[in-house]
Amino acid sequence: MSVTISKKMCMIGDFGVGKTSLIRRFVDRQFSDEYLSTVGVKISSKIITLENIKQQANLTAKLLIWDLEGHTKFKGIAPTYLQGASGVLIVADVSRTETVERVPEHIKLFSSVNPKGLIIIALNKVDLIDEEKLAMLVEICHAIAKDKVIAVYTTSAKTGQDVDEIFHKLAYTMVEQT
Repeated sequence: MSVTISKKMCMIGDFGVGKTSLIRRFVDRQFSDEYLSTVGVKISSKIITLENIKQQANLTAKLLIWDLEGHTKFKGIAPTYLQGASGVLIVADVSRTETVERVPEHIKLFSSVNPKGLIIIALNKVDLIDEEKLAMLVEICHAIAKDKVIAVYTTSAKTGQDVDEIFHKLAYTMVEQT
């Protein structure tokens, strides 16, 4: 007997950090260099199999991935879209340090709506910077994230690095907590 559990997860972060590209890489296995700004919210879904969870061999999870617009003017209505989310991927662009510095604001916003929600940070576009700078940014994220964040990943929608991992880690943890 197979069981399917639906879970809502959100993607938040500043504009142009690669939220939509990460979703496209995960859901459609595609990448495009063209920048298309998300207006409002776009919802994608993907069904994945979670193995060895909750004493069951296999469990199916239907992920409803809400891609939220990254512009500041949108922040006023963002809490409405965040309601009911079990988890969030907060995305920052490692080639734009200011997007990493704003991660605590995104954590605060999500936590204010979903105090029990799970948070993963994705430091995206790692193919654009050197290892030394990346190590420093990862360190910063671990420092600001401490108790609220379950993991910090370095991702690249372009190369596919750790893209599946961020979605699977969040899915596993969300399902385990139900």
